[in-house]
Amino acid sequence: MGATLLTAIALMLILEGSLPLFAPALWREVFRYLTDMKDGQIRYLGLSSVLAGIALLCLLVFWN
Repeated sequence: MGATLLTAIALMLILEGSLPLFAPALWREVFRYLTDMKDGQIRYLGLSSVLAGIALLCLLVFWN
């Protein structure tokens, strides 16, 4: 269980670091756009991300 969690965290860090590594100007624009959003919009994005992650996790767990 611990190795799986560390693997998931490592993959998340790789994915999160890819945009600023390969396209820093785009990352800056996206970040600037996010800072201009209202709290409700940011919460909606967060909720959407969590639900997509849960759905993907359920698919992986129930398919195996």
